[in-house]
This record gives sequence, C-alpha cells and structure tokens, in this order.
Amino acid sequence: MATARVVIVGAGPAGIRCAETLVSAGITPILIDENRRDGGQIYRRQPEGFTRDYTTLYGSEAAKAQDLHQSFDRLRGAIDYRPDTLVWNLTPGQLCCVSQGRHSTVDYDALILCTGATDRLMPIEGWQLAGTYSLGGSQIALKNQAVSIGHNVVFMGSGPLLYLVASQYVKAGATVAAVLDTSPMSLRIKALPKLLARPGLLFTGIKLLAQLYRAKVAVHLGIKPLQVLGDAASGVSGVRFSTANGRTLTVEADAVALGYHLRPETQLGDLAGCKMAFDEPSSQWWLAVDDAGRTSVNGVYAAGDGSKIRGADAAEHAGRLVALTLLEDLKQPFDTGLRDAQRQALDVMDQFRLGLAQAFPWPSEQAKALPDSAIVCRCEMISAGDLRRTVSEKGACEVNRAKAFSRVGMGRCQGRYCSQAGAEVIAAAAGVQVREVGRQRGQAPVKPLSMLTEEVAP
Repeated sequence: MATARVVIVGAGPAGIRCAETLVSAGITPILIDENRRDGGQIYRRQPEGFTRDYTTLYGSEAAKAQDLHQSFDRLRGAIDYRPDTLVWNLTPGQLCCVSQGRHSTVDYDALILCTGATDRLMPIEGWQLAGTYSLGGSQIALKNQAVSIGHNVVFMGSGPLLYLVASQYVKAGATVAAVLDTSPMSLRIKALPKLLARPGLLFTGIKLLAQLYRAKVAVHLGIKPLQVLGDAASGVSGVRFSTANGRTLTVEADAVALGYHLRPETQLGDLAGCKMAFDEPSSQWWLAVDDAGRTSVNGVYAAGDGSKIRGADAAEHAGRLVALTLLEDLKQPFDTGLRDAQRQALDVMDQFRLGLAQAFPWPSEQAKALPDSAIVCRCEMISAGDLRRTVSEKGACEVNRAKAFSRVGMGRCQGRYCSQAGAEVIAAAAGVQVREVGRQRGQAPVKPLSMLTEEVAP
C-alpha cells in the first residue's frame, strides 16, 4: 500500500494540513477543491487581481489566513491539485466529479473527507424575501467580490461567526444597522469555565464585541426574532424582534444575514455508507469518527468541521492527525509525538466547543413557535403549517417520510438550509425529541448538475 491512491476532498484548513503532512511522508495526494482557490470558507482567497491586504480582508484572522495560504503555495507543486471540481457522488473506490461542465471519475484507495461546514439556519417569518442571506453568504460577498450585501445590514442569529462577520463588515466600511443575538449574556457567564479552555480565543471574541460597540453598532442580546419585514417586489425593509425585556422593536434594513453556528457537510460520508451520530450539545447529526479520524467505513476518513464543528484552528490539527492516522493504517512510519500533540490540542478545543454550545445554543424553541404561514423550505416554499399537517394528517413523524409527502428539502440546496429546522418543526408537532425524527439522508447529486455536463473519456 506504499503507492496507495489517496484523495482529499476539500482545500480548507483541514485539507491543506492533511496534504502537507502526507507530502512530508512521501505521499502525493490528489486534493479536490470545489472552490476556484484554496482556503476554504473561513480563509477564502480573494480572486486573482484583487489586492486587498490580509488585515482588511480577514480582520482578526489575518495572520492565520496568510500562514495557511503560504503553506499551500509551498505545497502546490508537490500535490495533484484540482480546483473548481465538485464531487457529486461516490461509489466504493471511486469519486464522480464535475469541473467546468465536464464529468470525470477519480479512483481512490483512501479517501479523506475535509468537506467543511455550511451555515446552520433557523427560519423566521419573511426570510424568503430578497435581501436575506446566510452569514456565510454575506462573508463570501465581502471576501470574494468586495461588496456588502446591502446598504444597511442587520446580522441576526447566534455564535462567534455572527460577531466575526459583523465586525468584518464594519472594518470594510459597511453600515451595520444592528447585531441581534438570540443568546442572553447569562448563558455566556455560565459557560465561562469551558470557554476559558482557550483564553486567547475568548479574548478575541470579546474584542470583536468591543469593536462593534466602538463603532456604535446596536447590539441586542437575548432577543426573539419575529419577522423579516418587506415585500416580494422590493425585498427586505427591516427586521422586527422582541428584546430580552419583552419590548418589540423594528430596525430598518435592506439586507439581513442569518446564522446559528455551522452544520457539517456530511453528504459524501453518508453516500459512502458511514455511520452517523447525534451530538446532544449541538443537537445535530455528525459523521461518527473515532478520535483519530476514522469513519465506520474502511479506507474512508474525515477531519475538520465536516466531521465535528470545532473551528478553523481545530481543523488544522485534525487535518494533520488524520494524515498521521492514514500513515499508521498504511504501515508507514509516522511521528507519534506529532500525533499526540494534535490529540492534546483537540481535547482542549473540544472543551471550548462545548462551551460555545452552552453559551450560544441552537434555538429549537424558535422552530416550535413559527407561525403556520412561515416558510421553512425556501427552495420549495414549504411552510411550517405544511410540515405540521404532514404529521397530523399523514402520520409522517420521520424526516424522510415528511420529505416524501411535502417536498421539504427537495430543492436546490438539498436540505442544507432547512432540514434541521424542519426536523425541529416535525418533532414538536409529533411530541418527540428531535433525534427521534431522524435526519435527511444524503442523495446524489449532492449539488445540482447542469444538463449540459459532458463525459470525459478515460
């Protein structure tokens, strides 16, 4: 197995550090990247020809972004890098890929999934209006095209990304109308013992909040989102919410960015037949991996936020660790000291992760409180009432059965942005815990393909 065909999917922090570790051991991996350039979402590179400096583009994460990019630049000549390539399906030992409208297959002996994560969203009445974005989408607009999603932007949700993106907008000169956080300060105080596992990162979060206050941005904690205001013709015009003390307020805005932490991209692992596990602290399904990055399927590994949401720093450690795990499984020499160091670092970061889940909880009660008219699935325009009727009238108390009856999660995003909130609505209507209604199974293609896709001859 010294000449094992190793394929890494994803060129973010985990994928780059994984490839770097394998190259240092004499293995030349194929690194498949859906994006045009390396860095993943958190360290997404600006397009060629753009000249914004790192501090302007990444703010508090500038040094980390620059280090990762420089590492990749040194690495690129030693790997088979395939950017702008989507892995849309897989079978044992083979990936189905499409790049620039052309389809091809890639064979593998070992597959390392570093697929990252996407925004975790909770619907609110009116969120289907034009001008409503995810936090990640608003960040992409800023990083990739140097534009704001609106002239007057509200950021709403909870978690560190909420403050990071809002502060990046302030730094870029955009107008931030308000930052609305569903988490109260009291939960952060209770979570302090766990958050102090990483005091430097905790201090960074405090600095981001201070930057917003210095910029005179209105920051409200412990809010309850009520409605994105506007109409179909002109899009978003504002946000209505309830404050922690029960007052109802309205903030004028022409754009709103929503997000509640992240959800792992598990579709490829699901298609590979990997077992999944329900994580109670975050209340979502993840790939089941051991502490070294092995999945339940022999030869398939996972690292980074695609397997456990712990952030970019942890993803770098997990990328190195999973590469060392592969070397061990291939009976190749590897640095046990380096392996132990990655594990120790990840243990600390896992403690911090638990603190974040406690400080900024997923607002499951918000799903239960959605009015029947509120849209849950924006792709197919399925409402909360539609989902509740699939339970009460058709007995569909399992996510995939409800999907068959209602079409929730059948649209362009394949349930990425609605399936978790939809599961909460179904569980509440059925009177059961959300883990009991299951999870939406991955389907190929994991993202839409053009009907004009051409086959590439072997």
